[in-house]
Amino acid sequence: MRASLIQIDVNPEESINSRRRRVGSLIREQRSSDLVVLPELWTVGAFAYELFADEAETLRGTTAQTMAEAARDAGVWLHAGSIPERGEDGALYNTSLVFSPDGALARTYRKIHRFGFDKGEAVLMGAGSDLVTASLPDLTLGLATCYDLRFPELFRGLVDAGAHAFVVPAGWPARRSAHWTLLARARAVENLAYVLACGTAGTHAGVEQSGRSIVVDPWGEVLAEAGSGEEVLTVDLDPAKVAETRGVFPALKDRVLGLDVPKG
Repeated sequence: MRASLIQIDVNPEESINSRRRRVGSLIREQRSSDLVVLPELWTVGAFAYELFADEAETLRGTTAQTMAEAARDAGVWLHAGSIPERGEDGALYNTSLVFSPDGALARTYRKIHRFGFDKGEAVLMGAGSDLVTASLPDLTLGLATCYDLRFPELFRGLVDAGAHAFVVPAGWPARRSAHWTLLARARAVENLAYVLACGTAGTHAGVEQSGRSIVVDPWGEVLAEAGSGEEVLTVDLDPAKVAETRGVFPALKDRVLGLDVPKG
């Protein structure tokens, strides 16, 4: 399975409509891949809090339609990162969208752990409640977003739901880039699973982004890592390696403490 992570430069000088079109074109260029992954909140920027409400969309909005068309044209599974979603209840959510190669919206995931403590996303957006997996022909993906990476119990729950790989779109700040790499490798090692973590590049809302999108194998080895600028990171994954690694090193069988979280 070939996966491409598109590390997008969320430049505030570029209009959201222009960025949508440009990203759609980048997706169409990845026809040789099976899976394409985008970052968190790439339409507005993860720290552009003032834009969340004004640019919020439904699951049938412009971004979803543009991404569906791009996935269909490229014939790929597309994790389209996340958007500021306006839910049917009127609340805002940080919602990831996964499209199948025919352009159908296959899965959605509302970010459970909102960043900001007592400001920003933490107070502007509602929290998701369900763990979500997406079943591809050869690999089951567990969905998480950015700050979720700091909460290992979420990933344990995704393993229990059958995940072989975790996809983590993010808008991670450069000042904590060391944590990004460390946590991505830790989630891979402790769960014996692939991690595909896709970040943004550039500076938006005054916050320099880490970039450094990364793909880690079930042993914790870094298969590919991006720099700090806009970049497409492509890597070949071996779906059989997860079962092989868990067979050779069956640490998950020695778990004592469980996790009881609703699964969506």
